[in-house]
Amino acid sequence: MSTLSKSELLTSELYGLVADLAYFLQKNDWQLTCAESCTGGLIAAACTELAGSSKWFERGFVSYSNAAKTELLGVDAALIERHGAVSEEVARAMAQGAISRSHAQVALAVTGVAGPSGGSAAKPVGTVWFGWATPAGIVTEMRRFDGDRRHVRQAAMLHALERLLALIRPAI
Repeated sequence: MSTLSKSELLTSELYGLVADLAYFLQKNDWQLTCAESCTGGLIAAACTELAGSSKWFERGFVSYSNAAKTELLGVDAALIERHGAVSEEVARAMAQGAISRSHAQVALAVTGVAGPSGGSAAKPVGTVWFGWATPAGIVTEMRRFDGDRRHVRQAAMLHALERLLALIRPAI
């Protein structure tokens, strides 16, 4: 994965990825919602950069703080306290919360440590948990990305969209 400059937000690889995602969502008559923490709205911005996205992109939640995860998405504060905001449990709860608080049939959630600070031995900078909710259920995954804050956020955005496309592509 290459690092994209700010002016190249929706070009080449990302444009094709979003266009393919839009096609498969519309083919299934589904809408997408995003629950983003460390990506801070990058995924929603990439999706809505594509003309006609209102047909398949329902809404985005930027739940950067723990309080926002609880208030916007219904993530139990005790769950965050017990497992940390960057955890499988929280990514799963974020995806479920985005589905239950929207009209979408498909959700993706991202929570991670983009850096340069905030990491720990157990969750170093670059650790990102993902959750994808589809009509088939919720799938979670953890990835570690190298690089600076910008690269971690962009890599997380691309991975979230790529994996969602892989999950919904066989649905038709």
